[in-house]
Amino acid sequence: MLAIRLVGGPERPDTLVLPVRPPGPDASAELVPTDVAPADGLRAEATALLPVARLTGEAGEVREQLRPGGTPARLVLLGVGAGDEPAWRSAGAALARAAKDETQITIALPADPAAVRGLAEGLLLGSYRYRLTEAGPAPALAEVDLLVSDPDALAPALDTARTTAGMTRLARDLTNTPSSTKNPAWFVAQVEEAAAGRPDLHVRVRGPEELAAEGFGGLLAVGGGSASGPRLLELDWRPADARTHVVLVGKGITFDTGGISIKPVAAMTLMRKDMAGAAAVVAATLGAAALRLPVRITTLAPLAENMVSGSAFRPGDIIRHYGGLTSESTNSDAEGRLVLADAMAYAARELKPDLLVDLATLTGANAVALGKRHGALYSDNDRLAADLLAAIEAAGERAWRMPLPADYVEYLGSELADLHSSPEPAKSITAALFLREFTGELRDRWVHIDMSAPSWSEDAHAELTKGATGWGVRGLLRWLATLG
Repeated sequence: MLAIRLVGGPERPDTLVLPVRPPGPDASAELVPTDVAPADGLRAEATALLPVARLTGEAGEVREQLRPGGTPARLVLLGVGAGDEPAWRSAGAALARAAKDETQITIALPADPAAVRGLAEGLLLGSYRYRLTEAGPAPALAEVDLLVSDPDALAPALDTARTTAGMTRLARDLTNTPSSTKNPAWFVAQVEEAAAGRPDLHVRVRGPEELAAEGFGGLLAVGGGSASGPRLLELDWRPADARTHVVLVGKGITFDTGGISIKPVAAMTLMRKDMAGAAAVVAATLGAAALRLPVRITTLAPLAENMVSGSAFRPGDIIRHYGGLTSESTNSDAEGRLVLADAMAYAARELKPDLLVDLATLTGANAVALGKRHGALYSDNDRLAADLLAAIEAAGERAWRMPLPADYVEYLGSELADLHSSPEPAKSITAALFLREFTGELRDRWVHIDMSAPSWSEDAHAELTKGATGWGVRGLLRWLATLG
């Protein structure tokens, strides 16, 4: 991962980056005042370049000026837009791509924690590559120095950025990993390795035998068609000063064929991403532990492969979930809600937290309604929904609150079971309504986020790179930090 450090100078870098903001009324773009002034004459030189380079100061705009025989040898002007944290994040990502042929750069910054955090997150996320498997050589950029007068004062902002971006990159790695490698046991092993050596992190894993003995019928049904048996991963962060207990649940289908209701090839190709919810909640919990956030977090990742075989569950089967509720599933490709229902019922009945949040790549209907960059958020709790939406927005992610209409509950009716798990109308909404039935006394303290669409990006955009986005990690960490 890219090494970023705060330095106080004096520095004589080969490449110096100066931030630029948009013009005021009837003015041209201008340099942002920085904490440490550049060398004599360099600021005047950069100011003279602004109109020549036709800079607007828009976030992510990059212009390079060569200075043969000078120090620095390269001067880079970087647009930072409004100068808020999201703009700095976009600027950092653009700079990471533009400077990929450099080995080291120095960036002069204002004494602003938002600038440090935003820029560092953008640099770390924009420079992400999945195990260097993309075409072309690896980026040369290895070191970035942030030039400020008081590095110690801004160190907390950089530490938070490193952790947040590092956990987002972990979620991307887990999601990008091909399913030929990634099965439920493999996912468990990655989490156990990440939590190793941390006595304040506790891992419990239930295998098929324990799941059967305890009545996790949804997990057993969905995972029954695979040679790689299902697991329920439970990861617990218990700080001594916690006053709030949150349970996070993430859908962990390590590959989804659709089961007997098999998907077409085009829809199956990217189904290694169907565990992005589990990746997000696990990474957020590890991040909370690294940041020592004073909130207890129990993360549940119901893990299974939805495969086709003689032991696969059938459309029309009746499934008995943890706690006793039964569901009729007429579509084995609506499997995610079945494993989530088990985990949520267990959380409500046994863990009894203060708040319950689940993240899932649940429906394609999410993308039809909101496009590729928004998650769909459902909750009956206005304050909880607003707090989460604000945290998601502040983190640079996007979500939109969707309704839970009372009259749509009738779609869940079944002649054979307590619930029909996969009715046709309003698919994202009825999936959320189905899950709500398993929240017990937590019904008014629960949030469901359908994040199938924003979990994957088809191209590079701002701090996103092509492939898994790690969506949800940053938003959850922002929200969890407000609960202490």
